[in-house]
Amino acid sequence: MIDSIREQLLIIVSGPIYAIVIGAEMLFSKLHEKHYYTGKGTVYNIYLMLLNMLLDVLMLAFCLHLLTYFFDLRLMEIKPAWLYWLLLLVFEDFMFYLLHYLDHHCRLFWAVHVTHHSSDEFNLTVGFRSSVFQPLYRFAYFIPIALCGFKPIDILFMYSATQIYGILIHTQIVKKLGFLEWFLSTPSHHRVHHASNPQYLDKNLGMIFIVWDRLFGTFAEENDDEKLVYGLTKPLEKNNAFTIVFHEWTAIINDIAKKTPLKAKLMYLLGPPGWSHDGSRKTSKQLEKEYYSGKGGK
Repeated sequence: MIDSIREQLLIIVSGPIYAIVIGAEMLFSKLHEKHYYTGKGTVYNIYLMLLNMLLDVLMLAFCLHLLTYFFDLRLMEIKPAWLYWLLLLVFEDFMFYLLHYLDHHCRLFWAVHVTHHSSDEFNLTVGFRSSVFQPLYRFAYFIPIALCGFKPIDILFMYSATQIYGILIHTQIVKKLGFLEWFLSTPSHHRVHHASNPQYLDKNLGMIFIVWDRLFGTFAEENDDEKLVYGLTKPLEKNNAFTIVFHEWTAIINDIAKKTPLKAKLMYLLGPPGWSHDGSRKTSKQLEKEYYSGKGGK
């Protein structure tokens, strides 16, 4: 009963928040002629959100059943309540960092996540531009959390709650936030994450905390003197409802169909995005290296 109330409160609170801040950002964009929004871009963001929500609902029972199985095998009990919720927040954010890291460094998962990065706009509705098929495997990252004694319903609740924050940092209006930049993922950090500038690729992967990026070498600070370019390093040739979701899957199939050794075929599936057997494309690390070479070194 309490879990149901918590979920309802989350919906009641988040709905008005989204309506107010998105409306305010749209108004600011209009009054200041910033052109942060287009009608087509916003419609696609909502479309991808609805697809993701549908799959999330379909996976919910399976996810809860699986996590309950591992929770019953839990290795510890965590008390008091304040420590339980604090550790759940930190642990879940770390597991999201690992999920997000793999999404950016393995092409199979990038084919799912690329939808979130396919917009050349950056506004609050881009936060709803979901990785449609992620619910099919995201639950695997929750298993260690359940094993450590966190209730499945609490894990899913915390994910939904942190998603609210994750959506709100998709904005160009809020500038740097002083000392908060050191440990929180902020709009400034997340602008970097969505930029296709070579030095920013695969950076700032944390949802709530930026400390994981600082610890593991995936952090980059926003340079106020350089214009951010949002979207993919290679824009979509056709931007429609089908290609937004499936263009990278089509590209993978075409690459695997090439007359190459088995190792190359596996790399086209499991290697980093941009890898090619003949060097015709470049990975993010190669693009970053070229960028800093042109600048005289990092």
